[in-house]
Amino acid sequence: MAPQVRRELPPFMQIANHFRQRIVDGELAPGAKLPSIAEIAGEWGVATATAAKGVKQLQADGYVRSSTQGTFVDLGRRQTTGPDRLRMVRVGGSAIRPGERVEILSAGLEAAPADVAEALGVDAGARVIRRRRRYTDDEGVMAVSTSWLPAELAQQAPELLAPEPLSAMTFGLVEERTGRRAVRRRDTVALAEATGELAGLLGVAVGTSVLTWTNHYWDQNGSVTEYATDFLGPDRRLSAEYDMP
Repeated sequence: MAPQVRRELPPFMQIANHFRQRIVDGELAPGAKLPSIAEIAGEWGVATATAAKGVKQLQADGYVRSSTQGTFVDLGRRQTTGPDRLRMVRVGGSAIRPGERVEILSAGLEAAPADVAEALGVDAGARVIRRRRRYTDDEGVMAVSTSWLPAELAQQAPELLAPEPLSAMTFGLVEERTGRRAVRRRDTVALAEATGELAGLLGVAVGTSVLTWTNHYWDQNGSVTEYATDFLGPDRRLSAEYDMP
């Protein structure tokens, strides 16, 4: 079905949003070529100047690069977040973009620190699942990510305790085995100092301030399924785009 222009947003923004979402969802991988300006204009039924403006918006937002050969997906040092990976799993079955790599650093049951206990709704010191991994690409460390999950999930998904990659990530495996689908999340962005171990994993000096991205996920019953924090690598950036009413 051909895309339809909606009247609540300028057409060039609708075009930019359309391709941005396909890139975020993993449908258009890094290096993929976008249709030509003329093709976009014809498909959307807009002037070529409008189509070109939509592509320029994507370029300004850091999603594509243009050359005499055309326009190509190029995320540069744009961060792939946990919510991005959840969408990618649901769209294509994989949470890893081309060029990205994941290293599982540890996995098992541990006593919940106070903040984790509060997030998961358990007593401080209760046993919970902890998985830590490091994401890298050709430019270095993307993030060191730690996920905390309720211990009972290990009964239905024992792979959560193994220090090995999960093809569908934690949320995909939990949904597959339990039917608990992540339907709501809360994101918190903050600065934190890199500790000795963390600094080494990120490749920064001890005490360096790094950007953190913390996610709470709730299932369809209102119960927390996962609490995760990413510590971003050097020079990585977070961004978000929203339609304004």
